[in-house]
Amino acid sequence: MSNIWRALPFVGEAKPLVSVIELNGVIGEAGAGRKGMTLKKLEKSLETAFKPNNLKAVALAINSPGGSPVQSRLILRAIRRLAKENEVPVLAFIEDVGASGGYILALAGDEIFADDSSIVGSIGVISGGFGFHDAISRIGVERRVYTAGENKSMLDPFKPEDPEDIDRLERILSELHDQFIGLVKERRGDKLKEDKDLFSGAIWTGPQAVENGLIDDTAQLGEYLRTRFGKDVKVKRISPDSGSLLKRLLSGGDANVSGLSSLIDAEELIAAGERRALWARYGL
Repeated sequence: MSNIWRALPFVGEAKPLVSVIELNGVIGEAGAGRKGMTLKKLEKSLETAFKPNNLKAVALAINSPGGSPVQSRLILRAIRRLAKENEVPVLAFIEDVGASGGYILALAGDEIFADDSSIVGSIGVISGGFGFHDAISRIGVERRVYTAGENKSMLDPFKPEDPEDIDRLERILSELHDQFIGLVKERRGDKLKEDKDLFSGAIWTGPQAVENGLIDDTAQLGEYLRTRFGKDVKVKRISPDSGSLLKRLLSGGDANVSGLSSLIDAEELIAAGERRALWARYGL
């Protein structure tokens, strides 16, 4: 009986299957639309990617300039947990950019690949802002802040910089940088080459990243999967929902949300500028 069923056109050996998770954009929430990748938003997609029984691998299609180090690590750990539980290899493919937190996502892969022209690396930590104390004094505005706790107003942009605040922030950034370096060494191990600039925040193209051990080789996702798993490989792409609160609130055109719309637009504009600045660091 088994031979009869196997002879039917719809029965036979299953084609090799690879789930591809698309990890695109800035990592972490920002603005009223709460755009950006977080573990909460990706969790269902990650679970779905690892579900199929005949799975040969899970591939990560990464295009991210970075963002929240916490969310980056949470996503990485979730992927590694699922890979271990399901005994499925993870292949990471960097597209335009896999930098800073975007490179942390790539570290979830057992093997990492990138295009020749991809931007890879930026193993560092950054904190930026503005100072407005001169501006408000010129227009006659008095800053009034009341706190319980001497460090509660640390780095207030409307007050002159305090050397102690700067020193405290630099210690925090240094600790975060050490954590980032430790994660890279944990995941890449002996593949890393000795390079004084490796953990300086510098960026590299694909071939340069191969040379210093940050990635394994240069390759394009679709072509590589066909070469490794055969031309009949089945690719199942999984794109996490990118809908925003702003779109959901305003899609009905309700006049009652017009005031809220203005508030959201202003906050979203600022958040969009921050996201744009992250991409602009890499010429995109």
